[in-house]
Amino acid sequence: MSLLFSPLTIRSVSLKNRIVVSPMCQYSAVDGFANDWHLVHLGSRATGGASLIIQEATSVSPEGRISAGDLGIWSDEHIHFLKRITDFIHQNGAVAGIQLAHAGRKASFDVPWRGSKQITPEDGGWETVAPSAIGFQEEHALPTTLDKAGIEKVKADFRAATIRTVAAGYKVIEIHAAHGYLFHQFLSPLSNLRTDEYGGSFENRSRLLLEVIDLIQEVWPEENPLFVRISATDWAEGGWSLEESIQLSLLLKDKGIDLIDCSSGGNVSTQKIPLFPGYQVQFAEAVKQEVGILTGAVGLITDAHQSEAILQEGKADLIFLARELLRDPYFPHHAAHELEDEIKWPDQYERAKPRRKVQS
Repeated sequence: MSLLFSPLTIRSVSLKNRIVVSPMCQYSAVDGFANDWHLVHLGSRATGGASLIIQEATSVSPEGRISAGDLGIWSDEHIHFLKRITDFIHQNGAVAGIQLAHAGRKASFDVPWRGSKQITPEDGGWETVAPSAIGFQEEHALPTTLDKAGIEKVKADFRAATIRTVAAGYKVIEIHAAHGYLFHQFLSPLSNLRTDEYGGSFENRSRLLLEVIDLIQEVWPEENPLFVRISATDWAEGGWSLEESIQLSLLLKDKGIDLIDCSSGGNVSTQKIPLFPGYQVQFAEAVKQEVGILTGAVGLITDAHQSEAILQEGKADLIFLARELLRDPYFPHHAAHELEDEIKWPDQYERAKPRRKVQS
């Protein structure tokens, strides 16, 4: 059997293979509520053979949404339909995960197919918050600097969202600390100019994320895994670096975090990213080797042999696929056939399963 289709157990959660559906915003919710689109989108990846389905960035507060179409978990009323989704995922042999998020200064944007422009409160958007009053781009409205009360609200929102996450049936939480969203904004010296205990030194810039983890762990079952997604580098001079990501990952490991999902960029518009297949795998490898923690690799990973090589070379433990799974929800089934692995298909699809030729 290939490593890609070998099982992995993290705490009490058993994954049947190493393919993870990376969180991908669908911009299709209304007032944070999931609907049939989310059920079909996430459910098809479960029937498609992935082991762990991580739901898109799900906001812990209305003001934390990237767009008005983001999913939310700031209300008990959100739980009912989310539970329908997690039940379907689990009934089809996969594990349901959720990415808890707050967009910070990168909130109040329009959906991509309408240009992804920031929307002002006057035009139906909302006021954004951040560690410092610095816009993501010059033309954006300045966010409100979070005061102590605002920081305490963020912390309380994540704790409350975790309680709802348990009620909705998720088995894995991924904390979104990447892509220029709120926690990343605190981590990076390019977006955090504070002079209090949440700014300046590496220790201070990391403080909010670590405090939120403590609060989540108070109400998250100990037997369930907890992941953190980071941007391993800002891809910009003077910004968050791989060295700091390794330093942070050591702290996260000590906190009991189970896996670091290693992405990059997204915090400054001046970033310069050298794109090539698997361009972010280097970060997963570095964190895994230097910290001794499970890592997930993501970023222009598009085929079975590439995925298998990453695992065989010890660069990561899980393969997070995003756009490839938008193109092909059944990539795991096709990859197994390509790697000559035998995996179970849904009973309803079994008659369409390709058969390997028997050597005479």
